[in-house]
Amino acid sequence: MIRNLLIRGMIAGLVAGLLGFGFAKTFGEPSVDRAIAFESQQEQAHEQAEAAAGHPHEHGDDVELVSRGTQAGLGLLTGVSVFGTALGGLFSLVFAFSYARLGALRARGTSALLGVFGFVTVAIVPFLKYPPNPPSVGNPETIGARTALFFGMVAISLVVAVIAVRFQRRMQPTHGNWNASLIALAGYIVMMGLAYAALPSIDEVPAKFSATLLWNFRVAAIGIQAVIWTTLGLLFGVLAQREVERVPARRVATA
Repeated sequence: MIRNLLIRGMIAGLVAGLLGFGFAKTFGEPSVDRAIAFESQQEQAHEQAEAAAGHPHEHGDDVELVSRGTQAGLGLLTGVSVFGTALGGLFSLVFAFSYARLGALRARGTSALLGVFGFVTVAIVPFLKYPPNPPSVGNPETIGARTALFFGMVAISLVVAVIAVRFQRRMQPTHGNWNASLIALAGYIVMMGLAYAALPSIDEVPAKFSATLLWNFRVAAIGIQAVIWTTLGLLFGVLAQREVERVPARRVATA
């Protein structure tokens, strides 16, 4: 059954990735184009200043390895599709472990709940600390450190969320489901607040960069994640239901 769930998860992830690509192409790429135009203007102004100072800029190394059209088309499609497919595979494995362990939820409810759980812990919480930036925002020399901090925040969020879920299950018999859930949620918020305070902040937005453009880009970025996680949580639930809820029927038939 795990193999069948894995295949269904990858299919759901691929569909989620394709829908995410459509959203990114429609709402994200215009902001990227404007950010690239801003970067080009800044570089042109810098070159003019160097030329005026008697230090002309050499263009010998400024070779565009991948065209902008390829990046915004095939490159974006490939990246989002691969991400969605891999995410769908991981999602199916988490579903296989969680199914029948989340109370009376059936396949669709379990998948939808995991979709919300993943969107909050993997997308929203790290986003609030380290939101993505468009081209021309951020120092290229710090990209490695910024990437490590972002994925570190994702890891912390996931670990704390798992601890909160286990804590909720332990408190449930004595405090009830509702109270135990509220206490576990409060604990998650407090722990993530401490993580927010402990990890360094990053502010590398140029002073002249449009605040509206930055906002639109970040809204589009979180919108892509919302589309992917929503599609994955709903579609996988439908596909998984056909697998996990027909297993008892097979056993009855063979018996």
